[in-house]
Amino acid sequence: MSPSATCGSRAIALLPPRSPVRKARSVASGAVREFERTGGKDRLSLLERIQKSQGEPGSPTPPKPPARAVQPPAAPPQPPPAPRSAPVAPPARPAPPAARPAQPVPPDQPRPVAPAPRPVARPTPAPAPTLAERVAAAKPATGSIEAAVAMPANANLNDLPEAERLHRIKAAVHDRIIGELGERANELDKEAISQRATEVLDAYLSARRVTLTTQTRAQLLGALLADILGFGPLDILLADETISDIMVNGPFKVYIERGNKMQRAAIKFDSDAHLMQIISRIVTGVGRRVDESSPMVDARLPDGSRVNVIIPPLAVKGASMTIRKMRKDPLQIEDLIRNNTLTQEMATFLKACVNARMNIIVAGGGSSGKTTTLNVLSGFIPSDERIITVEDAAELQLRQIHVINLESRPTNVEGKGGVSIRDLVINTLRMRPDRIVVGEVRSGEALDMLQAMNTGHDGSLTTVHSNTPRDTISRLETLVLMAGMELPSRAIREQIASAINIIIQQNRLRDGSRKITYISEVTGIEGDQISLQDIFVYKQSGYENGKVTGMLTATGAVPKMMETLESTGNAVPLSFFDPHPDSGFVRPKRLHVVPKAA
Repeated sequence: MSPSATCGSRAIALLPPRSPVRKARSVASGAVREFERTGGKDRLSLLERIQKSQGEPGSPTPPKPPARAVQPPAAPPQPPPAPRSAPVAPPARPAPPAARPAQPVPPDQPRPVAPAPRPVARPTPAPAPTLAERVAAAKPATGSIEAAVAMPANANLNDLPEAERLHRIKAAVHDRIIGELGERANELDKEAISQRATEVLDAYLSARRVTLTTQTRAQLLGALLADILGFGPLDILLADETISDIMVNGPFKVYIERGNKMQRAAIKFDSDAHLMQIISRIVTGVGRRVDESSPMVDARLPDGSRVNVIIPPLAVKGASMTIRKMRKDPLQIEDLIRNNTLTQEMATFLKACVNARMNIIVAGGGSSGKTTTLNVLSGFIPSDERIITVEDAAELQLRQIHVINLESRPTNVEGKGGVSIRDLVINTLRMRPDRIVVGEVRSGEALDMLQAMNTGHDGSLTTVHSNTPRDTISRLETLVLMAGMELPSRAIREQIASAINIIIQQNRLRDGSRKITYISEVTGIEGDQISLQDIFVYKQSGYENGKVTGMLTATGAVPKMMETLESTGNAVPLSFFDPHPDSGFVRPKRLHVVPKAA
């Protein structure tokens, strides 16, 4: 054996027993010895020799490690021992069973062909349902109306009192209709809902064997439709033009104001849940909400009536709602004169001030008629001017054509999205307004309103809560400070003195009547105080037979703005400012200049 072969054998001996290289060396050595033994007869290829030495037919497989859990099969007879220089080959492992040959497909049977996908037809839009189809769709799919509205067998409605019996009938039929319609109640028209309510009511009365008179049945059906389509018991009060205010103190106490007198109404709600249902319908109609997290809200009805709601836990004895009704035919200046709210001379002077683009503030307490007076004054604005109104709840009813109404918005559930009156006033300045009318200033928007009046937006109108014209000045100073601007009092008073021209004070008197008690002119600032001059006042003389007596009179003072009124073509006769003889005011002496003869 050559030295190179010896070195190769020693190197192979150093390998691990199960090494693939060592195993291949052993197989190759065996094939060489077999060739030498046969002398080259029956020459086989090297591949066939390797397969023969492994004792398995087919293609060779790479060596695999023995499985741990399976006992290896008995080894076949070993070949004759090899010399020490050659490593001993490991026993051959049996080959895994050969794969099962695939069965050929007979030639006479064609191969299966997958079916072609069917074309998907596009759905055609269904035609719009008719009124009869919508009513039929609202009916229950299974079961009769009698079974759906049936009550327990031991409940005899005829044995109950009249009020309780009607309440139960209305509640059962109402729940049935609402359960059928659900969210579709707003999509169906009133005729479809009315027809369905009539069917359910007749079926219920027939199933319960209840007999009602024609008048009682008509009233019950009307109350049922009012709960479904309107505002429940409030519909009767809202339709009465003689009622000006509606006050709901819980479900069983409702008060109204008619003819400046407060009295209890003859209506009530069925329960707290019934009242909350009507409140929710009113509030959601203007995109607002009321719940325990937001228990106070201002809203309005479709006709513009103002609504304030406060619910538990803030309202201890149940939900409370106050409605300030809006007249279908708004009051005009003639109506205020007829109601002795002001005189003809006062009305003429105010009209001249509005046409001359004077800045006017209407002041007064709650329910004193400020909004009505503001609406009347807005009617004096020429129709060719661009008017922008800003309100918490849209109440003003302007008859001009070029009017833009803006309304504030509270925050949502997440505390975002709120738009305040101040934000709207600031935005109004970018909308090219000729007149700005703010429903009421009650916070920092007073500063923006004064700045607008001082920067070319003359003729603006607004309202504020106060008791006297002097209190109005102090109130405006406080509201300006609420804007967060640390301005000195002197600067604030100078802003007020240069911005405001006229203050109209309106009060609600003891007998419920509303009077304009002051028309005062802001004449300037003297020292640290704003000077005011009363032009017209209301002097109360007594209280007789439940009526307040007094007179509306001029004070004799001539406004300093008379020159401005004359220069704008809105001159007012000086006789308008002569006081009433019984008023106690002294008529001032006036110098009449007679022009020289030519």
